[in-house]
Amino acid sequence: MIGSYVLETDEGPALFDCGPTTCVAALEEGLSSRGLELQDVRHLLLSHIHLDHAGAAGVLVREQPHLRVHVSGVGAPHLVDPSRLEASARRLYGDTFDELWGELVPVPEENVDVVGERVLGLECFATPGHASHHVSYLDDAGTLYAGDVAGVRIQPHSAVLPPTPPPEFDLETWLGSLDEIERRGPERLALVHFGVADDVERHLGELRRRLEEWVALAGVTEAEFAETVSTDVDSGVEDYERAMPFWQSYAGLKRYWEKRSGP
Repeated sequence: MIGSYVLETDEGPALFDCGPTTCVAALEEGLSSRGLELQDVRHLLLSHIHLDHAGAAGVLVREQPHLRVHVSGVGAPHLVDPSRLEASARRLYGDTFDELWGELVPVPEENVDVVGERVLGLECFATPGHASHHVSYLDDAGTLYAGDVAGVRIQPHSAVLPPTPPPEFDLETWLGSLDEIERRGPERLALVHFGVADDVERHLGELRRRLEEWVALAGVTEAEFAETVSTDVDSGVEDYERAMPFWQSYAGLKRYWEKRSGP
């Protein structure tokens, strides 16, 4: 349910997102299938610091101290000191935290590079909405390394769902991020959850529609939300729920609804 991407850069191989520590063995196996070892990777490009995307960053740097980690300025302090991130995640996941994510290790500050408008020859730009510190990367060939801003689509299934976990989901900023993506006209989307999609216009259009439809469900219960989503997905409901648990998306929507209806 989690994909990392290998990029060839002028400064050596780079990874886009790395997954959690529980997936490091699978990451190494994937690199090996491409004739690479972890020690060959020079750079790690992070979309954001959620554990399914960046949880293994500290472990990877501990094993390979040369590794440069590129992340937004807001996300950087939480890599250097992940204590608040871990405490928040443990509250959310409870006893399942260790099984899901494994060890969370600080990244030395000297290994962290705050992203600018260009990173290793790629355009880097802010894409908030799923998370306020989310960034995406676009290469010259038209591949957008999208993180979560382009949604979840567990190929070969075709449905596109927006992961809306608490606490930072915001509809308006997410729609603005989609505007920024469309303005750049990528030819394909590299999705962490999961695979490369080349029907960009249809994909982003469906994502927009579902974002608006889900927000319009204000007032439904968690069970009603899960039933609605399950009915709407054409196939692979279990795959989607493993990649983005529906209870978690509901919690983010509920927080958004409450903020919008507050005094």
